[in-house]
Amino acid sequence: MVIRPVKKSRIEYVDFDNLSFGTNFSDHMFICNYADGAWGEPEIIPYAPIQLDPSASALHYGQAIFEGMKAYKDDNGEVWLFRPDQNIKRLNKSADRLAIPQFPEDLFLDGLRKLIDLDRNWVQSGAGNSLYIRPFVFASEPCVQASPAKEYRIMIICTPVSSYYNSGEVRVKIADHFSRAPQGGTGYAKAAGNYAGQFYPTQLAIDEGYQQVIWTDAATHQYIEEAGTMNLFFYIGDKLITAPISDSILDGVTRKSVIDLAKNRGIEVETRQLTVNELIEAANNKSLREIFGSGTAVVVLPIHGFGYKGKDYNVEQSADSLALELKADLTSIQYNRTDDSYGWCVKV
Repeated sequence: MVIRPVKKSRIEYVDFDNLSFGTNFSDHMFICNYADGAWGEPEIIPYAPIQLDPSASALHYGQAIFEGMKAYKDDNGEVWLFRPDQNIKRLNKSADRLAIPQFPEDLFLDGLRKLIDLDRNWVQSGAGNSLYIRPFVFASEPCVQASPAKEYRIMIICTPVSSYYNSGEVRVKIADHFSRAPQGGTGYAKAAGNYAGQFYPTQLAIDEGYQQVIWTDAATHQYIEEAGTMNLFFYIGDKLITAPISDSILDGVTRKSVIDLAKNRGIEVETRQLTVNELIEAANNKSLREIFGSGTAVVVLPIHGFGYKGKDYNVEQSADSLALELKADLTSIQYNRTDDSYGWCVKV
């Protein structure tokens, strides 16, 4: 692996107290190209713009996938990755769905650790602070033929972040017309086009005073699936309910972790389909205790209310919120403040 460190870091020009999510990038990036049926030699080089042919296949046919993960710094200054093995497995699962060649897991993990080690000063300590890591793969072949490309590029870039939602109540709108992903589609893959298709209906929801959309199944719009950047959990009665993974729902790494942590607390977790009508009934009869989302960017995020067909429903926030307890459990592991009995964290 070729490593070319920067001559002078740009870190002194970054205001870490006033970060805008995903707009400042660390000194280095990982890059590796695929051509002639094989991945070449990886490089870690200074972060810089890349040269891309206007006919690059990804720009025309959307062969592009990505991942989201984080590095954390503990109170002793050590840097940790959270379940990176799950991210490369999911990246390769996404690659298969978009006819992109898989990237070797060991090469990814080795390159990732070397990259984060080189940019460890960009990982800020303190609750809510982390280095967001964005691996992505795209078709780089200069060709406008409507077929899978023969050349690809994988890259990893990093951006220091604080909390995704800094303040205020989060309210969501349940979709009853637009769809995120149909059965048999690419919903389970982290395909770039999945997110592009969400932007318009999400903006419509934002214009109505909501922050995100809760997506329902494309066929009937009766079954709740996930939100724009989150998997969803519903605490109804004494059970925590989340939708089962399918070919239209992303297999979230944080989601899997939250399920394990909830079970460890003795909470019964039901992985099953939940209808919109069942949710509304639970809201009306007060058995709906909490709604929260989970994801790499948001970690665990309480949702204060939802709207459906022009009517709003409030979700009371309790002092002993399960969402906040699970978030505390999870971040304690991520920041190495408690014993990681699951073996989730990897030291850089």
